[in-house]
Amino acid sequence: MATVILPDNDFHTNVDDQYPEIFCLIWLDAGANAEDVRDTEQKLRSIINCLKKFQDLKQCQKYIEERSQNERVVMIVSGSLGREIVPSIHKLRQVISIYVYCMDKESNKKWAAKFAKVKAVVVKLDELIARIKDDHKIQKMVEEPLSINIFTTSTGPVPLRASSTDIQPNAKWAQNGVTVAGGNGSGSGINQLSLPWGLYVGDDQTIYVADTSNSRILEWKYSATNGKVVAGGNGEGNGAHQLNSPRDVIIDKDSDSLIISDRGNNRVVRWPRRNGTSGEIIFSNIAYVGLTMDENGSLYVVDEGKHEVRRYKTGDTQEIVVAGGNGKGNCLDKLSNILYVFVDRDHSVYVSDCGNHRVMKWEEGAKQGIVVAGGQGYGNSLTQLSYPYGVVVDQLGTVYVADYWNDRVMRWAKGATQGSVIAGGNGSGSQSNQLNRPIGLSFDRYGNLYVVDQYNHRIQKFSIE
Repeated sequence: MATVILPDNDFHTNVDDQYPEIFCLIWLDAGANAEDVRDTEQKLRSIINCLKKFQDLKQCQKYIEERSQNERVVMIVSGSLGREIVPSIHKLRQVISIYVYCMDKESNKKWAAKFAKVKAVVVKLDELIARIKDDHKIQKMVEEPLSINIFTTSTGPVPLRASSTDIQPNAKWAQNGVTVAGGNGSGSGINQLSLPWGLYVGDDQTIYVADTSNSRILEWKYSATNGKVVAGGNGEGNGAHQLNSPRDVIIDKDSDSLIISDRGNNRVVRWPRRNGTSGEIIFSNIAYVGLTMDENGSLYVVDEGKHEVRRYKTGDTQEIVVAGGNGKGNCLDKLSNILYVFVDRDHSVYVSDCGNHRVMKWEEGAKQGIVVAGGQGYGNSLTQLSYPYGVVVDQLGTVYVADYWNDRVMRWAKGATQGSVIAGGNGSGSQSNQLNRPIGLSFDRYGNLYVVDQYNHRIQKFSIE
């Protein structure tokens, strides 16, 4: 077969970088046709400048083996050729990631699971591009520490679940999400979730998710196909080694521990993040749901039963009500069936006031809140929310909210009277552009959006464009 090879002078210098491009993207596919994939090639070149195509396996393998160990090869391969070449090149230092682009995802996932460098098995070109783009951001940080940073990063401490990269007012996210955890039906396997609720995304893009119906917390490493039980997982119960329908989880970096809202046991527990076998009760006998923490280590908890958010400050023996606390209602000083909470740099508290179909902001020390999203009753117009759950706020004060009953994620600019849909909103379903009861939200450090797609038993990632 003819081999399509780009000339060596295609080994460009990255225009965003003063240092030579060390990455090369190699595409091996016996059926690759320049006409069919021209648009895809352009998109891939915008990620990694050096792109080389092969149709012959032996020539491709020879080319890879002759690369310097200081170079980094990212590879796309068809399913049939992947079975042959991956075992031969997998141990080469210069090969850092492999993506299998095929028609039969399930059969190729079986052999690919044996090789850690296979980051994804995909059947759609847009998913392939999104995965390579996201992975390459991490690869550049690891391999090119002297690169010019092309992102504008926020100054000062970054609130939990927020992006450390400033999100621009006109930012857009991919309309098709990529499943990064679960998505294999409801179940208790380590590659499954069952009606998950809250999540936390670490600096390295490791995902921690409250796998509610399995009464456990799962950790999903970046690009992993399986999760790992890091808390609970010993059956539903109230023992120190058990959880009961956990609703939220965050990381306390100072103590290197998980803090878990153990809703079925009406308690909050601290669980060692590494090799922990049991948890320590922090608070009990309260209907806790959402959790967050500020830069001072103060813990904010949602008490669904009392319709209030309380702050537990390090060193203090008495908690402080920072939102609500005036009983159930729809006045500005009341809340109704609240679920999730976010705290910004100014210690303003944002809470999803689920029963009132709105998001409220309570500035530090305020006696009443301000409606910052929804508040126009139950409905599906752009001025309305229907049972909002997860909430995150960016550096501009833009509110992002999981509009649970409308199967969408909405963005409300500061001071806006209506929002816009940034994910989902295409009816309830399981397609990559659909959600089915979105519940938990988080950004990663780059501004990519993660959504707990509850009834699809998966976590969807929507990459920022």
